[in-house]
Amino acid sequence: MAAISSLPFAALRRAADWRPSTATPAVSVSGGVMLNARARRGSRSVVRCVATAGDIPPTVADTKMNFLKSYKRPIPSIYSTVLQELLVQQHLMRYKSTYQYDPVFALGFVTVYDQLMEGYPSTEDRDAIFKSYVTALNEDPETYRC
Repeated sequence: MAAISSLPFAALRRAADWRPSTATPAVSVSGGVMLNARARRGSRSVVRCVATAGDIPPTVADTKMNFLKSYKRPIPSIYSTVLQELLVQQHLMRYKSTYQYDPVFALGFVTVYDQLMEGYPSTEDRDAIFKSYVTALNEDPETYRC
């Protein structure tokens, strides 16, 4: 199978015009993605991309669900709304293909979190929320606090 590092949209347009006489085999694309182009006589070709489950990062919904499963107590809405937005932004950064842990970013995040949660009623809950938040992103809370 041939490996392709990226597939531009122009290639997909060309694939739509391609009319093989028989069904074509799947072509492997890097990262576990498979490209399968087939055409029936007299019809437009079909391009189907499939990724293996091991290569797909969790969705934002999965990350939010992991956070809510880990920290089951209610959070006042003034804190919850901001935490959920931060979680979405950090999820998008965390699961970017070029992500690499950065201690300066971790310090910035911890500083923002501590300032945001400064008025939270319980210190124990504040620490539990932090642990649940960072764990939901598949990171180590102790590494962030160092």
